[in-house]
Amino acid sequence: MAAVDWFAVSVPSPVPGRPPRTRSRPAAAPPARAAARPQRRVAPRRLTGGIVWISVFAVLLTGIVALNVAVLRLNMSVSRLDKQEIELRAQNQALASQVSSAASARRIESTAQKLGLVPAPATDTSYLDVGRK
Repeated sequence: MAAVDWFAVSVPSPVPGRPPRTRSRPAAAPPARAAARPQRRVAPRRLTGGIVWISVFAVLLTGIVALNVAVLRLNMSVSRLDKQEIELRAQNQALASQVSSAASARRIESTAQKLGLVPAPATDTSYLDVGRK
């Protein structure tokens, strides 16, 4: 006995002894009109607009990179100049210190005594009157 499928749709069983009917289709031949009609030419896709935009974008990016390189070089030269400025300020301070110590009254007096010079007495000091005539 055959198994019963309770949920299956009932389909009539074929009658025994009769072969099932099939439809025969004729062989598909290319239509005659298609051969006579000229082939439709597909227009190539226009890429010029895209190429132009890509070129513009590439030029802009190249310009930005060149600008960044120029700024980097300027920053390096500014850094080098800052170091040089610091060194020159230190030298100026050292020279100012030397001038200050060389111009001190004590040092001048001691150098004058080594050379045999003596201070002039206050009584030998005289003043000239350079008035207008």
